[in-house]
Amino acid sequence: MKIEQIYTSCIAEAAYYIESDGEAAIIDPLRETEPYINRADRDGAKLKYVFETHFHADFVSGHVDLAKKTGAKIVYGPTAKTKFEIIIAEDNQVFEIGKVKIKVLHTPGHTMESATYLLLDENGKEHAIFSGDTLFLGDVGRPDLAVKTDLTREQLAEYLFDSLRTRIMTLPDDVIVYPAHGAGSSCGKNLSDEREDTLGNQKMVNYALRADMTKAEFVKEVTEGILPAPQYFPKNAILNKEGYGSIDDVMHRGNVPLTVQEFEAKIIEGDLILDVRSKDEFRESHIPGSLFIGLDGNFAMWVGALINDLDQKIIIVAPEERHHETVMRLARVGYDQAEGFLNGGIQSWQEAGKEIRKVESVSSLELSNLIKSREINILDVRKPSEYLVERVVDAQNFPLDFINDHMNEIDQNEKYYVHCLSGYRSLIAISILNNAGYPNLVDVEGGIEAMMEIDIPKSDLTFQL
Repeated sequence: MKIEQIYTSCIAEAAYYIESDGEAAIIDPLRETEPYINRADRDGAKLKYVFETHFHADFVSGHVDLAKKTGAKIVYGPTAKTKFEIIIAEDNQVFEIGKVKIKVLHTPGHTMESATYLLLDENGKEHAIFSGDTLFLGDVGRPDLAVKTDLTREQLAEYLFDSLRTRIMTLPDDVIVYPAHGAGSSCGKNLSDEREDTLGNQKMVNYALRADMTKAEFVKEVTEGILPAPQYFPKNAILNKEGYGSIDDVMHRGNVPLTVQEFEAKIIEGDLILDVRSKDEFRESHIPGSLFIGLDGNFAMWVGALINDLDQKIIIVAPEERHHETVMRLARVGYDQAEGFLNGGIQSWQEAGKEIRKVESVSSLELSNLIKSREINILDVRKPSEYLVERVVDAQNFPLDFINDHMNEIDQNEKYYVHCLSGYRSLIAISILNNAGYPNLVDVEGGIEAMMEIDIPKSDLTFQL
């Protein structure tokens, strides 16, 4: 028996490969099919099943394409309904993979079709659970992401309470917990950095599994402080439920090299310029109208949060040889309309004599001196929870997550110094605001992290630890 976690950091997602005696299964695969097919091929195994723990909201699963390419059967938990062929498993139904078995535990709450898959080893021993978004390490799934349901989040939380206590917490303490997400995911509030644990340890450290917790206490704690879901979540859930276009077609369409003239023509047609280079490269030179979301960050999450239309046509400015990666990472969250990349990158644009813009910036030390010399406007684009812990004195919290809904809160004629934690989100915000007609923006390089490293009076910061 082999169990392999295939973890993708940019969306904090864990898929799982299980193999026994020449047969294999994948649990919660991402959109790309090649890694899973290749993994089975290395073992000389036939991919028999694709198990889905629920209709994912934060990414588009690879279940449809995997089934078409391998003949594997797609399995969902009870109550699931799709527009493509699946096995709707019954509660406690058992599936064989070589010499091991997968038992379906219906665990509604995160969504109503949610299932936890219990792995029984060659001897029939309860070895591990693949808990999807029902149980995380340190947390449980948020109960407000189910699509097309009349249930409130409080009612879903009640289902989740019962599922945890009757289907999961009754299992042996040495059962290994393999969740679908880790820290950084928006599917829970307090996810651990760890990627596997025993159920017994989770019973001791996970607030939601306290033995003395009442259902009312659980509902209150699980629903408290939930931020609104990113706008792409329900759209991805629908794609996972109804199906989507071939990933091969998406990759072919998006990886077309465009000349400067072709790139410019697509700008005129209304394509969005997505610049995925490093923050330093974007700051120094970029094409007017570009949206910056760097690949070396939480790329897919910010694309999904900030580009409202999944059908938006996109053209890419990427580092050399990273356009393929860009198209794939866009497709993971349902953005299938990439139409090519600028051949030769920003250098070819400059060599053609086209307009280039820079982002004005200051160092943390320069910002400190400005604060002491005069009154300035500072925008902190971090989450409210970060802002409350430590912030620059008199900075205005202007969270990037919801920037499109709050632009009327700042003045187009005023100058603003924009920062975040490290400088990644501040440049995203500046690119959005520039394109919306806010020209007087200055990036604070390195953000709060840089401020903490240099010798400036800490009275320039307010701490609430």
